[in-house]
Amino acid sequence: MKILSREQTIAAPGFNRWLVPPAAIAVHMCIGEVYGFSVFNVPLTRVGPNWTIPMVGWIYSIALCMLGLAAAFFGKWVERSGPRKTIVASCACFCGGLLISALGVKLQSIWLLYLGYGVVGGIGLGLGYIAPVSTLMKWFPDRPGMATGMAIMGFGGGALIGAPLGVRLMDLFRSASSGGVAETFIVLAILYAVFMLFGAAIIRVPPAEWRPPGWKLPQQLTSRPRPAEIGVDQAWRTRQFWLLWIVLCMNVSAGIGILGQASKMCSDMFGVSAAVGGGFAGLLSIFNMGGRFFWSSVSDYTGRKVVYRIYFLFGAVLYCLIPWTQNIQNRILFVVVTALIISMYGGGFATIPAYLRDLFGTHQVGAIHGRLITAWSVAALIGPTLVNYISTAQIARGVAAAEAYNSTMYVMAGILGIGYLANRLVRPLAHQETDEVAR
Repeated sequence: MKILSREQTIAAPGFNRWLVPPAAIAVHMCIGEVYGFSVFNVPLTRVGPNWTIPMVGWIYSIALCMLGLAAAFFGKWVERSGPRKTIVASCACFCGGLLISALGVKLQSIWLLYLGYGVVGGIGLGLGYIAPVSTLMKWFPDRPGMATGMAIMGFGGGALIGAPLGVRLMDLFRSASSGGVAETFIVLAILYAVFMLFGAAIIRVPPAEWRPPGWKLPQQLTSRPRPAEIGVDQAWRTRQFWLLWIVLCMNVSAGIGILGQASKMCSDMFGVSAAVGGGFAGLLSIFNMGGRFFWSSVSDYTGRKVVYRIYFLFGAVLYCLIPWTQNIQNRILFVVVTALIISMYGGGFATIPAYLRDLFGTHQVGAIHGRLITAWSVAALIGPTLVNYISTAQIARGVAAAEAYNSTMYVMAGILGIGYLANRLVRPLAHQETDEVAR
């Protein structure tokens, strides 16, 4: 349809660029519901006769894996088609995936859940994730870190609404014959479709060569090399791209396992109720969301590399503290430590598009970002798999459920150490490198 074309979304003169962030946040808060999926883990194990936590956990992993693959595969199409058509396609896939999942629950078919929430819904996640980010960076060249933080903040905050809403809806629809999961998926699909289509309706792209009135390169950036304008097919042949791929993969692997099992992990480690565990998942969502805006905005002043050093070094120390908080049964300290970890996990997502922009320019930054977040796909397999399977194996060997997660935390600290080394090796593209990749 013509109304969905990129040409129809070019902003008219006088358009207020501050109308774009609400559109981006609306889309990202809907698809960010995936971060609250942990509230469905235990209820879903009661659907099928032999469904286990590791089996159900694959739904979450497949969805995030498909997010990265879809973003990489469709990155060029997103740049050509524009944000409106992309968001509508994202809505169809994500909400359609929820409806397929509802059918899977009714039929007690775990494979339909893998297909619906995992594959189809994951494609919707990938499309909806990169389109607003690329658009916002074009509207805010003066504050790229803040711009990406605004968009990706919404994704991190998805569980803030999705987790408690999912619990409330399951309670509402629960009956003697149903756990309320299928009905919850249907209601969420309808609600999210409304808000995602609202975002598609109001989003706009700036005209070619648009710049904020009176904007000049900030004083602290004038001494830095200006980024080359490099296309996606050239960018991913550079060493810098693959170093950043490792940086993102390690940062995400360490944090995503905690988010995927936040509700259950809190319940197991401290003996709290499922409702309190769901509240903990929602609380982490606040810090995930706030960290995306805070740390990415800080990076506009300190530079991206410095912020990632903080993520990796401070984060590794915090992971090593988690077993200690469990041993002394200090719930408040556990919440503080995990909240700081998740804030930096979220900050890593929000800072990476600006890092790419600094190195490769804005020409095809959305498509480059799409290729890079295949690191998220790999991390979605590494992080949850480590947490789910190591903790399950520990319990099978007789380790108390409260202590089953402790060894995994030290593994996560080691993963962050790998990310730190990769970040140290990142350098701006030299002129000769720019010429080589252009050829």
